[in-house]
Amino acid sequence: TQYSFKEVFGTLVVQKELFDVVAKPLVEDLIRGKNGLLFTYGVTGSGKTHTMTGSPGDGGLLPRCLDMIFNSIGPFQAKRFVFKLDDKNGVDVQCEVDALLERQKRDAMPVPKTPSGKRQIDPEFADMINVQDHCKVEEVDEDNVYGVFVSYIEIYNNYIYDLLEEAPFDPIKPKWNNCNTPVRNGDFIPPQSKILREDQNHNMYVTGCTEVEVKSTEEAFEVFWRGQKKRRIANTQLNRESSRSHSVFIIKLAQAPLDADGDNVLQEKEQITLSQLSLVDLAGSERTNRTKAEGNRLREAGNINQSLMTLRTCIEVLRENQMYGTNKMVPYRDSKLTHLFKNYFDGEGKVRMIVCVNPKAEDYEESLQVMRFAEMTQEVEVARPVDRPLCGLTPGRRFRNQAFREELSRKLEMRGGPINGETEEQSVSEMFLQNFPPLPSCELLDVNDDQTLPKLIEVLEKRHKLRQMLSEEFAKNVLAFKTMLQEFDSSVVSKENYIQGKLSEKEKTIAGQKMELERLEKKIKTLEYKIEILEKTATIYEEDKRNLQQELESKSQKLQRQASDKRRLEARLQGMVAETTMKWEKECERRVAAKQLEMQNKLWVKDEKLKQLKAIVTEPKNEKPERPSRERDREKPVQRSVSPSPAPNAPPVRLRHRRSRSAGERWVDHKPPSNLPTETVMQPHVPHAITVAAASEKALAKCDKYMLTHQELASDGEIETKLIKGDVFKTRGGGQAVQFTEIETLKQESPTGRKRRSSPSNPDPPEDAADSEWTDVETRCSVAVEMRAGSALGPGYQHHAQPK
Repeated sequence: TQYSFKEVFGTLVVQKELFDVVAKPLVEDLIRGKNGLLFTYGVTGSGKTHTMTGSPGDGGLLPRCLDMIFNSIGPFQAKRFVFKLDDKNGVDVQCEVDALLERQKRDAMPVPKTPSGKRQIDPEFADMINVQDHCKVEEVDEDNVYGVFVSYIEIYNNYIYDLLEEAPFDPIKPKWNNCNTPVRNGDFIPPQSKILREDQNHNMYVTGCTEVEVKSTEEAFEVFWRGQKKRRIANTQLNRESSRSHSVFIIKLAQAPLDADGDNVLQEKEQITLSQLSLVDLAGSERTNRTKAEGNRLREAGNINQSLMTLRTCIEVLRENQMYGTNKMVPYRDSKLTHLFKNYFDGEGKVRMIVCVNPKAEDYEESLQVMRFAEMTQEVEVARPVDRPLCGLTPGRRFRNQAFREELSRKLEMRGGPINGETEEQSVSEMFLQNFPPLPSCELLDVNDDQTLPKLIEVLEKRHKLRQMLSEEFAKNVLAFKTMLQEFDSSVVSKENYIQGKLSEKEKTIAGQKMELERLEKKIKTLEYKIEILEKTATIYEEDKRNLQQELESKSQKLQRQASDKRRLEARLQGMVAETTMKWEKECERRVAAKQLEMQNKLWVKDEKLKQLKAIVTEPKNEKPERPSRERDREKPVQRSVSPSPAPNAPPVRLRHRRSRSAGERWVDHKPPSNLPTETVMQPHVPHAITVAAASEKALAKCDKYMLTHQELASDGEIETKLIKGDVFKTRGGGQAVQFTEIETLKQESPTGRKRRSSPSNPDPPEDAADSEWTDVETRCSVAVEMRAGSALGPGYQHHAQPK
């Protein structure tokens, strides 16, 4: 797998080369009033802390940054407590008197709050800060005074702790350990976690964090080393001295301009510039199953991985917003680490990351993740220029003030005047009077005195010459002063012209930027208009697509309905054809069987007649004709293979012995209870009818007509009603016989093709709807029906009133 970075350092790289490439630009920006952030990131044991701190004899990035800062601003540092930090991430400036009182008050305290630079340096870290490079920033503003403040915090288990806080020892109150149990031996003093807040400039800071003003590299590194001893370090399987927390060393640089005289600090808070450089040593990034962590170590590893994952997520969202123009919210608040440095990712300074990679085979998977994330961070650009306040004072004030003081002291030495501040300075007129020769006595006591006047004249002439010399020197000084004023005016004019030129350039740049903004706004409006048109077009196309889809679905449903109707019609026609075919086949078979039975009956009747005729012929003429005995008939039955044998006890049925019609025709209306209403207009109406639900011998004895109402399902699903009619005859045995003569059919059809639902009482159609009507009659009658031979008109039926 290949990864590309802005700079790659080998295993033999020295600390100075790494510092010159990575950290030196951040220190230069710090002194110019810009913020900076430097990360060291990697797997445990890859060298993050070594890169940041260094080793004895070869200091790391942190001591070299401190050394470069103090080498650059050393002669321009303000006295202690001139700059005073407030509790709201701001800085105030005090006059010299207030600063002096503050220093005296701090010196009177038993425990000094700031380390003294005159004390002996701790030999534990003395070699780390002994940097011989003397690197410094060029073009430092010499008209400013500077103050350096350092603070050291750690982020442990997503809580922020101040490593410089002096925790008071109280053996009376119980202390609490990590397991939330009290400990009274005083070995463990839990520090108080700090909270993050936002100042008036929307910058994040740690509330109540200890910030120490330092004046030298040794003093600052001593503060760092004091906090380093409090940092949480625990043994893991990967590294015996593995850092289990993120450490953040913050260097704040306050700078303010001098006043117009170049002597004291300008007492205006608006002119103070506060910049900071944060050096972050991240905790190790590795999987917990490799560290063999348990209990608290496991919880620490989970919180470390969670904060690093949040850092990755923030970088990924920033990259996505930058590359694709989206406006996703960056989840800064998910972790204290990213929340603290929110301003850097928003553009308030530069961010640099050093990725430390250990070429061990065991770290292969973690190193891949680290390098993939580090390569992605290069695509994020968040740098934004910071405007510094304009003080409007003449540059070079500090050196002119120093030159003036040196010249004044030199002049005083030449004049023999006081060079120290113990005696009071004399006025200029007194100095002139002291340089004049003293006047002699001017009293004339004698007229012939010729010595007093010449002496007086001589003294006056000397004074006159001295006065001329002084006036000439004064004129020369005036001329020199005028030339200096002219040079100063010319320099002021040149500065004004330079400033005007710069302002005109800035105005031109602003005008160009405004024009570019207007052009971009017009372009944005044009693109918005195009987007609106495209959205409308897309909406129209989507509407057309939906309409076409609906039309296609309706056509498909219509086709499916037509296909199903077609299949249903084909099935119905096939059913009707099959039913009709089966019906006619059964009808033909029935008619053939009836015809055969009729012929057999006729043949049997003829045989009987022949027997009777033979008996009459053979008998003597004086005797009466005798009816053939039943026993003889029983003994000698006519054996036929096709016709059925008559019942042994039943006499032959008479031919059409019908009841007399003098009383009028009466009907037996046999309606089974399972019948349904016909719902037809033409209803069967039989006057003087006896309606029965089951055929009985009593009803048949009173009537001479019989009608059976039979219903079945036709092939089209409609109910078909048949009226089977017949005549009632008396038999020899005293019973009643019914001979069916005709069938009437009532059928109802729907012109729309809608099928009527059958009644729940008879939901299933008969299995054999085409069976003969006799079978239906037999199944519907509640008495047995038995055929008897002897009828010339057809087969007869006898009711013997025997239940089935």
